[in-house]
Amino acid sequence: MNIDKDQILQLLRSQGDDAKAEQADQELPGQVDTERDAGLLQKFGIDPMDLVKKLGGGGGLGGLLGR
Repeated sequence: MNIDKDQILQLLRSQGDDAKAEQADQELPGQVDTERDAGLLQKFGIDPMDLVKKLGGGGGLGGLLGR
């Protein structure tokens, strides 16, 4: 599943981790593939499978961000 990098950065910032968000901004590609980039996502404390489950369940990132 492809996710826009900005959505990942927003998720990290919503968790209060601006330092990780800045680092992720430098290292993640513009479109993050949860399979291809699983290692990078885990590096930033994001479980790719949890992300896919939540996004695939129709909740979208809004559900992850508490919207």
